[in-house]
Amino acid sequence: MRIDFDFMAVLSQWPLLATGVLWTLALTAVATVAGMAVGIACAWARASGPGWLRWPAGAYVELVRNTPFIVQLFFIFFGLPAAGVKLSPELASFIAMVLNLGAYATEIVRAGIQATPRGQIEAAVSLALSRVQVFMRVVLPPALQRVWPAMVSQIVIVMLGSAVCSQISVQELSYAANLIQSRNFRAFESFIVATAVYLLLSIAVRRLLHWAGPRFLFGR
Repeated sequence: MRIDFDFMAVLSQWPLLATGVLWTLALTAVATVAGMAVGIACAWARASGPGWLRWPAGAYVELVRNTPFIVQLFFIFFGLPAAGVKLSPELASFIAMVLNLGAYATEIVRAGIQATPRGQIEAAVSLALSRVQVFMRVVLPPALQRVWPAMVSQIVIVMLGSAVCSQISVQELSYAANLIQSRNFRAFESFIVATAVYLLLSIAVRRLLHWAGPRFLFGR
């Protein structure tokens, strides 16, 4: 049996693919910035915060890390309206990705914090720095430097996980690929192209973050 491949039938739909790439990058960018902020805050709460914050932060981390991302997304988009909270597909996806990355980032950052030498912290305290100043200026930068490769890998995983958001009609890359194949019935070509684009995005995002982290987060 002979199979004729027609990739031009897919590539000719480049506006759809471009829109999908932009949505994928937008979801990833928001999730990265907000998710890392959540992760840093929860890592501080679990590592050295007051007792009344440690339990909620720990419960959030365990809940998110032990449930599938698609369940979290569906709960936010389909479940919350039952409680009177109706969100757009895009906003629901942003929230789900932020919460997901935040939970994993919490444990990644916490590992870096726990590796900080105790003497370094005591030296900062002896300089009359507040707890917040000690954390932000002395503990956090080297902690991020230690765990940055793991953080970058987690960000890429979350970016690839954004493909699930097509299930609630967010027009990211996998949604575009599925829409194209439904129009021209070129499923093999559509998803091969989508796979290649995801691969290129992963490599590009990984290299960008490895370049940007040392320059803007911990000032190597």
